[in-house]
Amino acid sequence: NGFGRIGRLTLRAINQYQGDKLEVAAINDLTDTKTNAHLLKWDSTYGRYPGTVEATADSIIVDGKEVKVLSERDPGKIPWLDYGVEIVIESTGLFTDATKAVAHREGGAKKVLISAPAKNEDVTIVLGVNEDQYDPDKHNIISNASCTTNCIAPVVKVLHQSFGLSKGLMTTIHAYTNDQRILDTVHRDLRRARAVALNIIPTTTGAARMVGEIMPELKGKIHGLALRVFPGLGIANWR
Repeated sequence: NGFGRIGRLTLRAINQYQGDKLEVAAINDLTDTKTNAHLLKWDSTYGRYPGTVEATADSIIVDGKEVKVLSERDPGKIPWLDYGVEIVIESTGLFTDATKAVAHREGGAKKVLISAPAKNEDVTIVLGVNEDQYDPDKHNIISNASCTTNCIAPVVKVLHQSFGLSKGLMTTIHAYTNDQRILDTVHRDLRRARAVALNIIPTTTGAARMVGEIMPELKGKIHGLALRVFPGLGIANWR
């Protein structure tokens, strides 16, 4: 649900690396199929999609496989069951509260994976850190935390297990996002109101807090900040 940066790159990764195990059956996005197909094929950061991408009136055909495209604002009205969808990746950024994301299950999905830090989720899982906590019988709304959390948490776990951590500070050099402004203009966060291509913008990050959520023994001990920069890269510095 949502075919922005995360949604498109998820489809791309599944087709390129997990195509024999996973199948993308349907996409729900408010943008037209022609635009979505174009954005999937031509990616300024990751390069051209190596396979074929075509658009029809109500689907995208990727590498010869048809992916149905829906356009429904209310997640509870998306008929996932009609398309055989078992797992929904919630990547709109709008339904990070599990009390809203659970609506996907009303449409027939078995599991909902939220691609961001969430609220009221059944569990937050970061591979390499706490995947042993996942219980398929109990956990249906799962958060994958954030990209920065996935970067820093495995390192923190190794350091904590090896030496023990009393406190820590992380700095992430983070590519700017489409929440920021290309030119100086209005934003509720005045720092993010600055032109992204001309400024290194200090801002907050929830990654440090999320480390404490998935490793409770470190809750309140890890702090962090982010610097938003213009290349498409990411670096996390730990000290």
